[in-house]
Amino acid sequence: MFAAPARFIDIHVVQSVPFSNLNRDDTNSVKTVQYGNTLRTRVSSQSWKRAIRGAFEQQVGDAALRTRRIGERVAKLLREREWPVALAERAGAHIAAASSIKFELAKDGDKQAITNKVLTNAMVYVPEAAVVELADLAQEHREKLESAKDIKKPTDKSVLPKEPVEQILRSRNGVINLFGRMLAEVDEAGVDGAVQVAHAMTTHPTDVELDYFSAVDDVTAVWGDSSGSGHMGHAEFSAGTFYRYATLDLRDLAHNAGGTPQELRELAHGFLRAFITSLPQAKKNSTAAHTIPDLVHVSVRSDRPLSYAAAFEQPVSAALEGGYGAPSREALAGYARAANTMLGTEHIITAGWASLETKTLKGLGERHDAFDDLLTAALDAALAQPSGTAA
Repeated sequence: MFAAPARFIDIHVVQSVPFSNLNRDDTNSVKTVQYGNTLRTRVSSQSWKRAIRGAFEQQVGDAALRTRRIGERVAKLLREREWPVALAERAGAHIAAASSIKFELAKDGDKQAITNKVLTNAMVYVPEAAVVELADLAQEHREKLESAKDIKKPTDKSVLPKEPVEQILRSRNGVINLFGRMLAEVDEAGVDGAVQVAHAMTTHPTDVELDYFSAVDDVTAVWGDSSGSGHMGHAEFSAGTFYRYATLDLRDLAHNAGGTPQELRELAHGFLRAFITSLPQAKKNSTAAHTIPDLVHVSVRSDRPLSYAAAFEQPVSAALEGGYGAPSREALAGYARAANTMLGTEHIITAGWASLETKTLKGLGERHDAFDDLLTAALDAALAQPSGTAA
């Protein structure tokens, strides 16, 4: 069990992103926030967490599934196992209807309920492997399902046993242990997340830009028989240097995941690496804004998390030669030095940084050449066992 004195791993990122719209609101507009009486571009924590989750799952090879359509997903697997289509769909519907989660039936274009197409009212969040377990449960009860009635309305009851289904819905993997799960309808299925992720925002004021575009009709262009475009429109974009922050509670992660120190290390490293490398994918085909962080600073603390967002409450000014990257890095380092002087450094287990910056930035700890070197040093210190303590 985790017993080292470290508690929190704080990760701070300064990242310059060119012309893009990483995260849109319901009107397809750039998300913004007023901070320090200036308008900043913002990327929501939910948006970036989804990107982090995708990067994490790819690294560790252990995906999670969040869906209202768990019954349809099980039915698809049963069809792949050569179940008759109607029986597979009935089985999936009974799986989805078997738990304490209320459900409704999907509707067609005329708003008529579709038999055996069950949507749970709450999103189910389970390891991808849970789909196989649910399909195996249906296999075990195939005879019962063959003689069962179809699910045609929300008051219909499943013929499958409730507890085995809910036991599978309680299962978890590294993704769920890190980010948590809200599923109040199933007893003991909720998981308090070990990760907190802040909304990203630019370190300086930004303007939203309207991009007018048109699409050429190829036939019209070749024939030349009329003028004008085949389609016209506009979209919003912005650009800027972002401050990003997250904190990982090692004790909460150890409580969620159990396992060995090595397993805890793999989860923590996977999250931190995913936080560094991930980027929301909105408008990627038309902007290709695939940058890497200008600066990553990691601090391991025994007392409390500490965001450096206040370093940018007074927006940074561009350097004389232009650019917000260097002033943002310097502002972060200056604030870190001042904040930790006030709080005291006895609660900092270790701190370090890696950056494209060629200058030395005082206040951020030891410099490392590569992101992986930085993470290795941080985790070595965070997970070191106290003298005389067994791993």
